[in-house]
Amino acid sequence: MLLALLAVAAAAAVLAACSSSATSSASDSSSPAAATAGSLKTATIGGATVLTNAEGFTLYSFAPDTPTKSNCNGTCAQNWPPMTGPATAAGVTGTFGTIKRSDGSVQATFDGHPLYTFVGDTTPGQAKGNGLNAAGGLWHEVTTSGTAPVGSSSSGSGGGSGC
Repeated sequence: MLLALLAVAAAAAVLAACSSSATSSASDSSSPAAATAGSLKTATIGGATVLTNAEGFTLYSFAPDTPTKSNCNGTCAQNWPPMTGPATAAGVTGTFGTIKRSDGSVQATFDGHPLYTFVGDTTPGQAKGNGLNAAGGLWHEVTTSGTAPVGSSSSGSGGGSGC
């Protein structure tokens, strides 16, 4: 329960700092925290086909990551929970894999990008983290092509690039 409250508080702080139209739900029952990989899905959000976890929460990549190393740890990983374990998605062309995180856990990857959810996405189908500059780098929703979508954020998050 304490972790859930911390996650909600962290999400509110990130959204307040990173979005000019920050609105946050205090509901922790639909939070993507403690994300576990496995069978992933796709969804169309703002015109882009993106990868989601099994519950429909958008998956993100972090620009400073490498294909073999996550650079999101500690507080960053509390706000952007890593997708743990191996993952697959039916009908998606691309390479799924895993990396070993600094804490020893296994994180899912897609086309060389470690995968994360965002605690600011309080319901499936949101992409509030897309285009945010937070925790030392840019965050992008993962499209089924494995690249960041062209153009501005499809989430309408208010442009958090000044974070």
